[in-house]
Amino acid sequence: MLAPRIFFQKKSGTRNVFKNNPYISEGLPIIIVVMKIVMEIEKFADYLKLERNYSDCTISGYRKDLELFHNFFVSLDHNLTFQTVDNNIVRAWIVELMKSGQATTTVNRKLSTLRSFYKFLMMNGCADHSPVTLIKGPKNKKPLPVFVRESEMDRLLDDDSLFGEGFDAVLGKTIIETFYQTGIRLAELLGLTVSSVDFSAGTIKVLGKRNKERYIPFGEELKNQFEKYLEQRNSIENISTSSFFVTEKGEPLPRHKVYALVKNLLTKVSTVTKKSPHVLRHTFATAMLNNNADLSSVKEILGHASLAATQVYTHTTLQELKDIYKHAHPRA
Repeated sequence: MLAPRIFFQKKSGTRNVFKNNPYISEGLPIIIVVMKIVMEIEKFADYLKLERNYSDCTISGYRKDLELFHNFFVSLDHNLTFQTVDNNIVRAWIVELMKSGQATTTVNRKLSTLRSFYKFLMMNGCADHSPVTLIKGPKNKKPLPVFVRESEMDRLLDDDSLFGEGFDAVLGKTIIETFYQTGIRLAELLGLTVSSVDFSAGTIKVLGKRNKERYIPFGEELKNQFEKYLEQRNSIENISTSSFFVTEKGEPLPRHKVYALVKNLLTKVSTVTKKSPHVLRHTFATAMLNNNADLSSVKEILGHASLAATQVYTHTTLQELKDIYKHAHPRA
């Protein structure tokens, strides 16, 4: 149950929110008052857990969002309830959140919580309208993709000592090479099987989003690295999986190990804030366009549904050119 603290706000005066509140019948103990007020939220939480199978962490986030909204509208008028707030109250809350420095993605997530909550209330006959229906959240700013510079990737891939020794060293370099030279997603990499790699054609078969298959070409360098890795993989006894990438024990490679491996290796050569498999996907696309690759070809290799998704990388390369110009030109 939500903490009673949500009803004691300095802005409204201590305990003033209890005066004339339609939820409250005179003489009821405070604990019953609190229980009546939070009952709808708790029923909503049960619905999310039992019928939608949401995680405890997600449900906790929904609770906090609804608690914040309740705090806000009670601070404006202690007579308000979830059923009596209107869209002007919701808009005022958005303004308040933005003024407090909340990111647009955070504000839109909180609005999504309200939409789900009111849909639940209406479905159960506890509200006859939703004050969020006509509300549009702030536009999310699309940050430019983070990528690693070509010189940094060259330094990493040309120095085998950075990878260490043994099976994990070969595995690590093969994974970095695969991400950087094909631009595939993490899920696609983990979905590769031994039969996905066609050495004679120089392609890998990838199962992407919406179960769409595509073929990605690879060059001699990656071919040589694949062969080195397969020597290591084939030396493992009793492998029972067809997964291309496996652990030293011959088990399918878990996602968290790939994340840790990529982060550890990129930390040795780059200061980018994000160090993840997806950053290497961005790095592949940026490198291709920097070296005059056709935009539509990059789209096909990446498996994007539309050209618009690929065009963001043109902004990245242009920004890099601007940065180079600004630092290099004496009058910039």
